[in-house]
Amino acid sequence: MTMARKRRGEQLMVPRAEFESYYGRPIIHAPSWEARDIAGYFFLGGLAGAGSVLAAGAHLTGRTRTATAMKVSSLTAVSLSAAALIHDLGRPARFANMLRVFKPTSPMSMGSWLLSVYGPVAGAAALSAITGRLPRAGAAATAGAALLGPALASYTAVLAADTAVPAWHGAHRELPYLFTASATAAAAGMALVVAPPRESGPARWAAVLAAAAETVVTGAAERRLGMVAETWRERRAGTLMRTARTLTLAGAATAALAGGHSRPAAALGGLALLTGSVCTRFGVFAAGMASAKDPKYTVVPQRHRAELLGA
Repeated sequence: MTMARKRRGEQLMVPRAEFESYYGRPIIHAPSWEARDIAGYFFLGGLAGAGSVLAAGAHLTGRTRTATAMKVSSLTAVSLSAAALIHDLGRPARFANMLRVFKPTSPMSMGSWLLSVYGPVAGAAALSAITGRLPRAGAAATAGAALLGPALASYTAVLAADTAVPAWHGAHRELPYLFTASATAAAAGMALVVAPPRESGPARWAAVLAAAAETVVTGAAERRLGMVAETWRERRAGTLMRTARTLTLAGAATAALAGGHSRPAAALGGLALLTGSVCTRFGVFAAGMASAKDPKYTVVPQRHRAELLGA
């Protein structure tokens, strides 16, 4: 009887078991990072790095007030960034311990060395600009900070994507570009706040390009993530990412349309860009933590990949 039913193709009435994890507990350990420290570290490092690029451009084109302001901004941002990292580590000695090893395959090792080299160079550039002394050394430091700036702005994305956190690792190709675009928007926003309108042309163009790039890259990251992109769109992360998109686009539009002839409009657009960049970093951070805590974002994509390989 049973054999006859199997021959006729009857299916068993017991549904396929859907395994997620033991007792619904997370399969991976979420990083023990504090949002205020590490998301703030992501933002401040990006602001410093991209700011050094804008400072070098302003220096070369004779926009003296913008160059000086951005050099001071980058020094302040990288100092606060280092302080946030050390606060999360617990004590300064732990940061010093990371400098005992130079490991090119470790984003944390490379990031620690990058931060240690960039900081003094940015400091020298800012000090020369403020005092007017040693202009040649100051110009060399400005160029050095600009060369290191893009790496500083993007390496934290590599650091996050190197973890097993689904919302970060799954977007490992797009995340560095997203962080770079967000950093550029922040630096452009800072320049719009501190620079006179007659010197803000490059910052306005940078704001528009950064806003467009951030929108495109965010969409590409969500498509690649598939179902894990839910963590980017829902709950706290979703609110932050939507707020970031609105502020960044509004800030870029305000800067482009009115920032060249109105100081209040330039400052308003700049503040919107800065706040949008903060929301992007905290939103990506929140999405990562949400994806690490829910086992389905680890199990379901792995099962899907296994089925594709077995097909």
